[in-house]
Amino acid sequence: MNLKKTSAGGIALNADPWQAHEVRVVQVIPETLGVATYELEFVDPAFARDYHFLPGQFNMLYVPGIGESAISISSPADSPEFLRHTIRAVGGVTDAIAAGGKGMSLGLRGPFGSSWPTESCIQHVGAPKDVLLVAGGIGLAPLRSAIYELIRYRERLARIVLLIGSRTADDLLYLTEYETWKEQGIEVHTTVDKKSEGWEGNVGVVTALLNQLQLAQPENTVLMTCGPEVMMHHVAESALHLQIRADNIWLSLERNMNCAIGICGHCQLGPEFLCKDGPVLAYPRVAEWLKVQGL
Repeated sequence: MNLKKTSAGGIALNADPWQAHEVRVVQVIPETLGVATYELEFVDPAFARDYHFLPGQFNMLYVPGIGESAISISSPADSPEFLRHTIRAVGGVTDAIAAGGKGMSLGLRGPFGSSWPTESCIQHVGAPKDVLLVAGGIGLAPLRSAIYELIRYRERLARIVLLIGSRTADDLLYLTEYETWKEQGIEVHTTVDKKSEGWEGNVGVVTALLNQLQLAQPENTVLMTCGPEVMMHHVAESALHLQIRADNIWLSLERNMNCAIGICGHCQLGPEFLCKDGPVLAYPRVAEWLKVQGL
């Protein structure tokens, strides 16, 4: 097995990034309407033992005869035997995966891309860091691995706050895990754009929750966010207003990742190729381009 470090700090399992490995869907966990989490098992046990990823990275999932799609990994990085991807059925590949369900065989390339700065948060110098996680809709999926990693090293961190926004209460991902996360030392706050019957929580955009926070040490706070680009743009602006340093604001972006290695150019945002330079990038690297509508 050939292991090598990628330029983004991840781990590539093969010298040939085009080589796919067979995986099988062993469990399907319904999440919300049109969204499910798929637990994948490698057919080759040796490859499974050597497979490693970092929180925030993604795999390319391939459906023979249809194509492949970039999907973030949403399982704990220290338990790769439970390789999970939360997928919304919105196109040919994802529709096929939803239709295939349990027992379906897929091709997998990866892991690819950069990762959340969890290690630098945990291996801090000086006072323990505060960490803010801001998710919009299915943007919670790419943050889930980071949540697990921060919980794993909870004693090395100060405050951890998770802000989750969705269109409606029915669209909230991983709802059954919130209490567990709270018990493990994370402040969890939710909000919805539209109130529905039975909802007694916050109503409004997730940036409203962020703006209400009182930060004890903004200069030592790291913010990670994923969701619609317009949401992340406003989250970053709010974070700057709260005196969080720009280089401590991290975003995960995804745009038409076709090759995963920066060749095809479909995912280019300004000078960045999101598949290899991202998907996780510090705000100063993309701030100029997030301001351009329709880019």
